[in-house]
Amino acid sequence: MFHVWPFKGLSEEAVVVIATRVRTAAMGVACVVGLGAVAQTQPVAPIAIRNARIVPVSGAPIDAGTIVLANGLIKAVGARVDVPAEAVVIDGSGLTVYPGLIDALTDLGMSAAPPSTPGSGAGQGPPRPTGRTIRGPQDRPATTPWVQAADEFRADDQKIETWRNGGVTTVVTAPRGGIFPGQAAVVNLSGDRREDVVVRRAAGVPLVLTPPAGGGTFPGSAMGVLAYVRQVFLDTRTAAEQVRRYEQEPRGKARPDHDRATQALHAAIQAKVPFLLPAASEVQIDRVLALSREFDVPTVLYGAHEGYAAAGRIAKARVPVVVSAKWPEAPRDADPDADDLLEVLELRDRAPRTPAALAEQKVPFAFASDGLPGPGEFLANVRKAVKAGLAPDAALRALTLDAAQIYGVQDRLGSLEAGKIANLIVVRGDLLGDTSTVAHVFVDGRRFDVPPDSGAARPTGPGRGPGRPGEGDRR
Repeated sequence: MFHVWPFKGLSEEAVVVIATRVRTAAMGVACVVGLGAVAQTQPVAPIAIRNARIVPVSGAPIDAGTIVLANGLIKAVGARVDVPAEAVVIDGSGLTVYPGLIDALTDLGMSAAPPSTPGSGAGQGPPRPTGRTIRGPQDRPATTPWVQAADEFRADDQKIETWRNGGVTTVVTAPRGGIFPGQAAVVNLSGDRREDVVVRRAAGVPLVLTPPAGGGTFPGSAMGVLAYVRQVFLDTRTAAEQVRRYEQEPRGKARPDHDRATQALHAAIQAKVPFLLPAASEVQIDRVLALSREFDVPTVLYGAHEGYAAAGRIAKARVPVVVSAKWPEAPRDADPDADDLLEVLELRDRAPRTPAALAEQKVPFAFASDGLPGPGEFLANVRKAVKAGLAPDAALRALTLDAAQIYGVQDRLGSLEAGKIANLIVVRGDLLGDTSTVAHVFVDGRRFDVPPDSGAARPTGPGRGPGRPGEGDRR
């Protein structure tokens, strides 16, 4: 029965026609919604890769093994694994399966930052000062720690396909611009919506210790930036204590100021989110280690090109390191007849030895692309570290399980184990060899084939999992 009062003034026949059309349209919408729900819950066939060499990282390699993926997770891996009858089977003969690679600090998927000076070993510098007067807590310069990369990530960034094509399945991405630019997130390179790809929302709080460009405004020097950072940490402690006392007994007390900066930093400290502190030179490394001891916060060094000279002190401090794989080199437009300083030449020669020095001291470390143009250059520079003395298995751990452990996601990423997220790459040849090529990439269980020399990874079906068997596959 329909209520006809909204159609006042129309004939009864017209009202019946309109009501019938409304009811038909409503039923059509319901059907479409119902079909969408059914489509989303339709099971995706498992995937099995058989007869492949499998390098789980968390254990010994398996020469002729099988790995089964289902519902975005690794279901089973080993030398003897039962393959479901409905699985899509990939013949892995002559191929090697590795965990997906992790870029441990980047700005992939982030919007461009304001103009800035270069960072201290990694990352970007703070924006140029605006010239406005600093009046209170909300006017702190270049300080926005409440900004979340998980909220800002652009899953449609065109560079994502390039990095995924090269074997990078996960990135730790951070906002750009500022001394406290925001909070980094662990993100899988698997989907078209940011809501589908975030693995850990608050993974780190990066700082940039380079003064704003131009000078003339506090903090206008490296020591001024350090003094400012200390003041922000002290303000965070004071504000947290004021809030605690007020909540215990608010009567007769003025309300504490609402300060987004100190509230966001206090929440990160309470959650034991690591602070990512930049340090390229030995002096900067010692300075940052002292800052970490002073405020007793979880710390990760990033940059660390002179880590070879401070590896022992880093080990004593029990601080992990994200090494910038963008090794120092002469500018492309440099004068070929110019004489470089001896210390500059030494740094270019010795920086790639830092990972080996850290490994010798048992310091956990990972690699960051730090502005390198693509995964090819990223892996090429990791190979330079191997040639400089880093063991290949340590390099692989730094690209996978150690990177996951630094950011607290080792229980879901970084190795090929049952129950973990199905992030893996299928490679022809040795991943760290000079002639390896990526054949397939799986992220969150979603398969991307990499056609030879195409420069693009192509999903083989909608959503997670393949839509139809590809070459060399069978059901």
